[in-house]
Amino acid sequence: MITALPARGFAVSWTEIADHWWIVANLLAGTLVGAWTAAGWATRMQSRTLHRTLALLLVVIAVVLTTTHYVDLGNLDLPSSTRAMVGVVAGVLIGMVAAFMGVAGGELLIPTIILLFGADIRLAGSLSLMVSLPTMLVAFTRYSRDSSFAVLRQNLRFVALMGAGSITGALAGGALLPYVAGPALIGALSLILLASAAKVWRHSEDT
Repeated sequence: MITALPARGFAVSWTEIADHWWIVANLLAGTLVGAWTAAGWATRMQSRTLHRTLALLLVVIAVVLTTTHYVDLGNLDLPSSTRAMVGVVAGVLIGMVAAFMGVAGGELLIPTIILLFGADIRLAGSLSLMVSLPTMLVAFTRYSRDSSFAVLRQNLRFVALMGAGSITGALAGGALLPYVAGPALIGALSLILLASAAKVWRHSEDT
């Protein structure tokens, strides 16, 4: 996320992001609460329940991702006060999903920013990163208080390799953002999410 945000400067200016700071603040009011709460629940869940929850969330994200990219949903015409309240509620739910799955939550944040605030999809992608970074830091902090967090120290090599790959991918994605056609990528990602959901669900049967 830290790398992806400046990398998106190729397509979205910092001035444009700053002009929409209120969207970030509105969603953060909910995502921070949701992330902290869900991370606490995840540390207390039985492994079987957690795996099945993750599988269902992967399916939901695949459906949301496909629907919002292939169907023109427009945006919601709401009074400012109502939009702000809906933004907080949506933020709580997105923060919970992000913390449960250990992901940035952009798959849900981007459609929410487009539908609720009427932002352009590229701007929505950058704004989602501004929301995701502090949200994941809160979830990370909550998880670090649990003894199972020690698994990171036992797998430092894997974490380092994944981190290096993520940074490379973020830089490449930011540079290619103005040129890459989205529909095929969205379709492929949705299939990967569904396949992952099936694998996680099968894993829950073995626990």
